[in-house]
Amino acid sequence: MNLAERVKSIILKPKETWEIIKGEQADIKELYVSYAAILAIITPAASFIGLSLIGISMPFIGHWRQPVMNGLVHAVLMYALTLVGVFVTAYIADMLAPTFESKKNLTGAFKAVVFSYTPAWIAGILNIIPGLGILATIAGLYSLYLLYLGLPLMMDTPEEKKIGYVVVVVVVTIVVMFVISLLAGLSLATASMTGIGPRF
Repeated sequence: MNLAERVKSIILKPKETWEIIKGEQADIKELYVSYAAILAIITPAASFIGLSLIGISMPFIGHWRQPVMNGLVHAVLMYALTLVGVFVTAYIADMLAPTFESKKNLTGAFKAVVFSYTPAWIAGILNIIPGLGILATIAGLYSLYLLYLGLPLMMDTPEEKKIGYVVVVVVVTIVVMFVISLLAGLSLATASMTGIGPRF
């Protein structure tokens, strides 16, 4: 699998690409190593650069930068939790499959989750400029659309059950990502308490 080509095709030609993905022989380890582990690092790396090296100009406060060590702790933990979150979401999607008359297929669920995250991961580069990070939310919405297209296909979900299945998995995904953000935020707070404060 060519990484750049897959990123381009899943974003620009999702329906055709999901059909190709369904027929591919790939295990979870391969998907982690050759795809998820590479793209998932974009957001935490960009956030570290944006907050710790570039900083933010704030009215009445001046230029603020996150301490480098705090930023590194936050970035590493965010990266690790994101990879864990991908598996947790896929595992729950697989566990829920019989409820929606779908076939249990952990690898299929993992494919759906990993490849649907692509736009959000790519858009994470915007965090280099902290003020643009909000635009990544739009990419996140497109990721949900990709999940809607891909998950039912990977899990052989009946047409009448697709919307319900995807909605439940989307809710799970939102909860998982909220927990990841919360844990990453707590790690930052802990690092701030044990290290030096913000630099101005």
